[in-house]
Amino acid sequence: MPLFSMLTPSQARALSWLGLALLGGLLLWLLAPVLTPFLVGAILAYALHPLVEKLAARRVPRVLAVALVEAAAIVAVLALLLLIVPILSKELPLLKAQIPALAEKLNASLSPWLAQHGIHVALDVASIKAFVVKYLGANLEEGLATLLSSAKIGGSFVLGLVGNAVLIPVVLFYLLMDWPALVERVQTLIPPRLRAAVLGFLDECDAVLGQYLRGQLLVMLVLAVYYAVALALAGFDLALPVGVFTGLAIFIPYLGFGLGCVLALLAGVLQFASWYGVAVVAVIYGVGQVVESLYLTPRLVGERIGLNPLAVIFALLAFGHLLGFVGVLIALPLSAVALVALQRIRSAYLSSKLYGS
Repeated sequence: MPLFSMLTPSQARALSWLGLALLGGLLLWLLAPVLTPFLVGAILAYALHPLVEKLAARRVPRVLAVALVEAAAIVAVLALLLLIVPILSKELPLLKAQIPALAEKLNASLSPWLAQHGIHVALDVASIKAFVVKYLGANLEEGLATLLSSAKIGGSFVLGLVGNAVLIPVVLFYLLMDWPALVERVQTLIPPRLRAAVLGFLDECDAVLGQYLRGQLLVMLVLAVYYAVALALAGFDLALPVGVFTGLAIFIPYLGFGLGCVLALLAGVLQFASWYGVAVVAVIYGVGQVVESLYLTPRLVGERIGLNPLAVIFALLAFGHLLGFVGVLIALPLSAVALVALQRIRSAYLSSKLYGS
């Protein structure tokens, strides 16, 4: 109390808000493993609730509207995952047949060249064949047995994964059902004297984040078409699933591109059994990454949220350096919110006595 008696009312309020923010951050940090499905569900609910509201406005019962929107979202996620099925179903038999042949070819061409430079290395083709027969020649029952034995070792991980897969749709359903009431309750927690300013700020953030999501969807669609068409022109049998998967997975920065590139590289090596597949994938994916990083994301996402291309690149690098993969994932949304806050601060500064004096 002596400390608060020495402060002005505005300073005491600022200190109280700072204490509440620190307490909230500490709770988030301590409860992060438990809160993960709830936070994911909240993010999905924020992205999907406009569709529910549009259906509800057309007099569709809210329960039915929520069920339809959530079912469509689940189908979209499953469709993205199922794009990998035709890739694996075609590539695994090719992998089984061609890995020994590729090893022999690599042994015949690489070993003499290395020997000329004093490096005597030879691939053990017999061991490679035994490995392929053991792991890629296993039937479904043996594969399931191996998977179950692995699940016993990492049981907590598997349980957590299954638990989140079940819990996230449940959380999403209840959040979408109660979204208007939840928003109203949160608004009532804002002090009346601050309500107009805070709600105005949140409305601006909502508009900017909506522009971000629409811009990101455009980037994904453009890249899905580009990769599918480019791989098809190069003669890839799996051009459509690999290209579409890569384009849509771009939503997860770096990881989506990397996984798509690996699948394309595997498809090229197995189909053409030469350096042609590797070279084509390197060119197509190199061009795609450059275009996406330097043009599509800055133009279709950055301009929509008010960030110039240099600011987009800086945000991706800075958040990635500070927070790793999670930082890259949230870089542009947080930058959009920060931009709204900075615009407010700038306006307040230009209209203040400090600037005018």
